[in-house]
Amino acid sequence: MEQKKQNGNLIAIITMCFIFAMISFVTNMAAPFGNIWGHTYSWAGMMGNMMNFAAYLFMGIPAGKMLVKYGYKKTALMALGVGVVGLLVQYLSSEYGADVATFTYDEQIVALNLIIYLLGAFICGFCVCMLNTVVNPMLNYLGGGGNKGNQLIQIGGTLNSLTGTLTPLLVGVLIGQVTEKTSMSDVAPLLFIGIGVFVLSFIIISFVKIVEPQQKKNEKYEHSPLAFRHCLLGIIAIFFYVGIEIGIPAQLNFYITGLGFEGSAAVGGTLAASYWFLMLIGRASSSIISGKVSTTTQMTIVSGLAIALLLIGIFMPDTIVVQFKGNDIPVKCFLIAACGLCTSIMWGGIFNLAVEGLGKYTAAASGLFMMMVVGGGVMPLIQDFIAKATNPITSYWLVIAMLVYILYYSRIGHKNVNKDIPVE
Repeated sequence: MEQKKQNGNLIAIITMCFIFAMISFVTNMAAPFGNIWGHTYSWAGMMGNMMNFAAYLFMGIPAGKMLVKYGYKKTALMALGVGVVGLLVQYLSSEYGADVATFTYDEQIVALNLIIYLLGAFICGFCVCMLNTVVNPMLNYLGGGGNKGNQLIQIGGTLNSLTGTLTPLLVGVLIGQVTEKTSMSDVAPLLFIGIGVFVLSFIIISFVKIVEPQQKKNEKYEHSPLAFRHCLLGIIAIFFYVGIEIGIPAQLNFYITGLGFEGSAAVGGTLAASYWFLMLIGRASSSIISGKVSTTTQMTIVSGLAIALLLIGIFMPDTIVVQFKGNDIPVKCFLIAACGLCTSIMWGGIFNLAVEGLGKYTAAASGLFMMMVVGGGVMPLIQDFIAKATNPITSYWLVIAMLVYILYYSRIGHKNVNKDIPVE
């Protein structure tokens, strides 16, 4: 009986890790796709990303309720179905009437294509919100919470970073250099890959038996997860963190693409991909040591290091360059990309600390967390406004401010001061 339970847990862990990978694949299309629309509409570069994350604001709490009512497996299946629809709608933005290449011919059609694309990004946001609501508490539960729970989240995060590495790299290769003729039709192969993987995932998960947490019937909830100070502060930390995670590579990509040399989009995509690759390395390393090194220690080190790297990058002159793929690239770009090593463990670390000791309130807290992932749309958009008003490098001061809060949460804010609230 015990062996059967362990096998069930292993299958569940593998399934959740696979879903974790799909989240990043869909999410990380938005920023490089923004290079296409940003060339036509200067304000549109981060709008796809904004729509993707805005969906969390509307879907976070409903996703948490779906988790309680339908369970992890059914919620995941519904999310995958929504993802297929979202990617199909994004594809339609390259097929309706005309594409961005016809901007000089029919501006109204181009504007309509942009609206269709943003709608598709919004629908995909529903998908990834639901998937995130499933995988994080499930992996934490399967690991038994604590350091082991964080360890499983970091393992899933490793696969998440792998697809995050590949997505901007593939988009950069497909686009090459952004011109007035670049359109969504150039990246259609990537959309079809995504649709195919979602359909395959749906079929696989349909046949996988997932051992789910037992929900008590007629469970009474006397309090809200927000009654726990460490959970409330953790929700704020997640809002900032997702803004940090998305904003760092997005502005790096825009900065390099804006340098204007031949193949700049491909180079920008490569360095953005290196950021996600370093996240993969960081998460893989954390998954090895998390059973022995506390989450708070890891979080303190990486948040402090990220602040240091960005400060050096901001003050380093643009004239200090290095040859990369035949072009002079400012060294600061590589320092900014190196922040991926630091941000790698923050999602799992914050979630792990914030739900510690919540007991029956964990599922509801997960819904609130997903709602606050909207920070991945709001904060990068604010950062982009700063970048447009000044320059992309100056915009990283906003990222530093958010990292300071993460550092505070890692040292002080994560402590559970509400242990008097019953959680069973």
